[in-house]
Amino acid sequence: MARAHPLNVLATLDRARTQRYHFTAAAIAGTGFLAGAYNLYSIIFVARLIGRVYYADEIASPGEPGGQLPPDAALALSGVAFSGTFVGQLAFGWLGDRIGRRRAYGWTLALMAVSSAASGLSFGREAKAVLATLCFFRFWLGVGVGGSYPLSAAIIAEYANKRTRGAFVAAVHAMQGVGILLGCTVALGVCSVVPEADHVWRVILVAGAVPAALSFYLRTKLPETARYTALVAREPKRAAADMSQVLRTRIQEQDLDVSVGRIDDEWGLFSVQFLKSHGLHLLATSSACFFLSVTYYSQNILQKDLLGKLGWVSPSPAASMGAVQEVARLARAQALIALCGATPGYILSVVLIDVLGRRRLQLAGFTVMTLSMLALAISYDHWTSHAAGFFALYNVTFFFASVGPNTTTFVAPAELFPARMRCTCHGVAMAAGRAGAVLGAFGFLSKGADSKYASGIGTRNELFVLAGTNFLGMLMSLFVPETRGASLEVLSKEVVYESIDMFMDSNGE
Repeated sequence: MARAHPLNVLATLDRARTQRYHFTAAAIAGTGFLAGAYNLYSIIFVARLIGRVYYADEIASPGEPGGQLPPDAALALSGVAFSGTFVGQLAFGWLGDRIGRRRAYGWTLALMAVSSAASGLSFGREAKAVLATLCFFRFWLGVGVGGSYPLSAAIIAEYANKRTRGAFVAAVHAMQGVGILLGCTVALGVCSVVPEADHVWRVILVAGAVPAALSFYLRTKLPETARYTALVAREPKRAAADMSQVLRTRIQEQDLDVSVGRIDDEWGLFSVQFLKSHGLHLLATSSACFFLSVTYYSQNILQKDLLGKLGWVSPSPAASMGAVQEVARLARAQALIALCGATPGYILSVVLIDVLGRRRLQLAGFTVMTLSMLALAISYDHWTSHAAGFFALYNVTFFFASVGPNTTTFVAPAELFPARMRCTCHGVAMAAGRAGAVLGAFGFLSKGADSKYASGIGTRNELFVLAGTNFLGMLMSLFVPETRGASLEVLSKEVVYESIDMFMDSNGE
């Protein structure tokens, strides 16, 4: 059944000057995303401490000292969070299109806050009991974190104006870097005041509930997005009333200044109509997310070995320093890596995304990442004896990933698809990325006891493989259209404006 969309309120949102409510919406969505990043990445410190506390007298694997998580325990601890995130991205993406962004986002934040607190309270006297309860709560934490991806992206994309939409969505994604730094800061702070290692990891996890709870409260300050209310819930008058309060202006639908096209609301994600209109977009965005994550998460796994080779953390923790001291050193090293690579990249992506466009940044990022991996692979023998040089080139990869595809693969799916399928499609793209993360992470982590990792930087063949995945990501990026400066409804083919000038940016692009 076809219907016409009342779009005066949406045209008003597209033309609105950047003002306070834009920053409020970004802060709300960004705080939830920060909470998710904090809770996912803080497991690095937690795993170290649990190994030291519960496996101090056990040998993790042949030839390894005690005080480390056995490979199967490490796989389980990482795997449940990945699995939960995958489920959350698909489930809450679908829910966001069914019950509304604001309501579904509240559920993800509540789940995240409760699971964070419960993770720190994991009970049991033996290692297996503690890990079992921790894995249970980490799975549900992952579900909440996964849900924050499509919902936070859709919320800020639908609130933003078309001129600065990319910067605001990128800023929300950049809160991932802030979450990583916050995790390092909390770890350092807790290590300085809490002497017991078993208490340190619990406090670190419980602290993750704070930003999630804060975002849950702050989301009550803004109404449902006008695009969901008008286009999905079909209540244009309520959308106009909500946005009139937010924009502090009066919006009347009878003043509609666009001619509205028609859209068939019957077809769904698996229909022929969707494949014709958006199938290539979904394939391209999902594939780019997948290939990016293979490289990004495999590098995170290699990172711990590199830090040991540089002497920033102990390769034999049980023999050299206390558990709390070791985690403090690890937190400082992680903060340095984030400050040198990822964080500057996130900042630059916010500055450039509405200037150069999403497509250019993504292509440039994948290109540099490909060249970096090739440089490491071709000169592999040199890098095995020059860890500092490897570290510098390693950070170049993270920097350009953050400037380009790590940000743009989050932005593009929030702009290309119709409002009634926006969260679902974004969740599918992010879930494809999570599948790539599993392949990249477990492909390396499962070989953790292999002697070929003694150098701490993997093997030449694996680096060539990562160069290949980056190249494939670059190729798939060619099929992602540029979205800079265009109305969401035009990009998703939901409306046709009277004049092309109404949806093009000031540069006519």
